[in-house]
Amino acid sequence: MQKLSFKNRIAFNYIITTALLIFVVFFVIYAIVRFSVYVKVNSEIKLEVAKHLKEIEVKENCVLLVREQQWKAIQFNKVDGSPAFIQFVDELGALVNKSPNLKKKRLTYYSEAINNSLFDGMLDNMYVRQIQVPLYQGTKIIGFLIVAISLEDSKMVLNNLFFILTVAYPLILLVLFLIARFIVGRSIKPINAIIETSNIITKDNLKSRIPLPVKKDELFILSRTINNLLDRVENAIEREKQFTSDASHELRTPLAVIKGTLEVLVRKPRNPEEYKEKIDFCINEVNRLNNMVDELLLLARFENQKQTLKIERVFLNGLFLDVISRNSTLITEKNLRCKAQFSEDYYINTDSYLFFIVVNNILTNAVKYSKNNGEIVFDIIDTENKLICLISDHGIGIAKEDLQKIFDQFYRSNSNEHPEIKGIGLGLSIVKRLCILLQIDLKIESEEGKGTIVEFSFNK
Repeated sequence: MQKLSFKNRIAFNYIITTALLIFVVFFVIYAIVRFSVYVKVNSEIKLEVAKHLKEIEVKENCVLLVREQQWKAIQFNKVDGSPAFIQFVDELGALVNKSPNLKKKRLTYYSEAINNSLFDGMLDNMYVRQIQVPLYQGTKIIGFLIVAISLEDSKMVLNNLFFILTVAYPLILLVLFLIARFIVGRSIKPINAIIETSNIITKDNLKSRIPLPVKKDELFILSRTINNLLDRVENAIEREKQFTSDASHELRTPLAVIKGTLEVLVRKPRNPEEYKEKIDFCINEVNRLNNMVDELLLLARFENQKQTLKIERVFLNGLFLDVISRNSTLITEKNLRCKAQFSEDYYINTDSYLFFIVVNNILTNAVKYSKNNGEIVFDIIDTENKLICLISDHGIGIAKEDLQKIFDQFYRSNSNEHPEIKGIGLGLSIVKRLCILLQIDLKIESEEGKGTIVEFSFNK
C-alpha cells in the first residue's frame, strides 16, 4: 500500500468503499429476487392445498377422493402443464394415492418436518418446494396431503442471477478503478503544479507562485495558503537583507569615524587637551556603537517572538516613576518637567522587564526630541474595558508623511533638519516588536512643531 502513488491510493480507497456498496446492492438484489421467487412458489402451493382439500373426505380412517376418476382425469390432462405434484399418504407415510404427473416417482414423506410448513425437498434428483398437510378424523391424524412444486426453473433463474452478479462484480470494480484513477489524475493536477513550483523555488528565486485552480475547492485553498506562505517568506528574507544592509552601514559609520579620528590623532604630537578631546569623542562613538549592538541584539532576540514571557502583576505607577528616575540625568540636562501624578494605583498583567524597555524607549525619545524647558506628561485613563496609558511631549513632533515609517528599522524622522539630535533609529522598532509580543495596542499621534502623544491600551 505504501508503494502505491497518491493517485492510486485515492482510487484504491474509493474502490474499497464502492466495492462494499456494490456488494450490499448485489446481495439485496439477489435476496429480493429469491424472496419473490419463493413467495410465488409458496402462493401456488397454498392454492393447490386449498383446492385439493375440497376434493377429499375422510371416512372410517380412510382418505377418499370425491369423484376420484374425474380427479385423475383432470390431473392426467395437467401432467405437462401443471408444476404441482400431489400425493396422499397415511399416518405412517405409506402411499395412498398420487397425481399422474408423478408417474413412477414418489414424493418423500419427511416425518421430522413441521406440519403445514413449507420447506425444500427432493424428488429423485430434482429440487422441489413442498408442504405436508395433516388430515384429521376428529383429533386423530389419519394421513397427509403432500403438495410439491418443482424448483428447477427457479433454481436456474437464481443460479444464473448469482453467476451474472459474481462475474459482473470484479468487472465493475475494475472499470470503476480505471475511471476513478483517471478522474483523480485530473483532480490532483494542482498538486503536480505545487511540486513543480516548489522544485524551482530557492533562496535566490522566491518570485514563483503556484497557479491557482479554477475551482475553489480544498486544493485552491492549499495553493493559496502556500502562495501566502511564500509571500511571507519572501518578505521576511527581504527584511533580513535590508536589516543586514542597514545594520552594516550603521555599524560601519561609527567605526569609520573612530578610525579617522585616531588616524588624525597619531599624525603629529598634540597637547593633552587635544588628546583628551579626541579620546572623549571616540569614547562617545564607542558608547553609541555599544548601544546600537545592544539594540540589534534585542531586536534579534525577539524577532521570532519565541521569547518566554514572564507575566506578572505590575504596579504601573511605580514602573513609570522608575523609568523617569533612571533618565533623570537626561531630563535635568534639558531642564524638562515630567508630570506623573496619578489619582489612584493601577496594575496590569504583563512582563515588567519588557514593558520597562518599551516605556524607557518612549521616554528617551520624548526627552531627545523635546525642546529645552519643555514638559513630558504621563497619564493613565481607566475605562470600562481598557486601561489606557498616555505619554505626551511638546517637542518637535513628527511629519504626517513620516508616521507610517517611524517603526521601520534605522529610520529617523527629521534627521536632516535636526542633525544635533543623535540616534540610530531602532528604538521605535523595538517598541513596536515588544508591543506585539505583549499584546499591547500601540498608537502614536503627532503634529509637527506641536508634539507627540504615545498611547498604550491594555485589555482588562
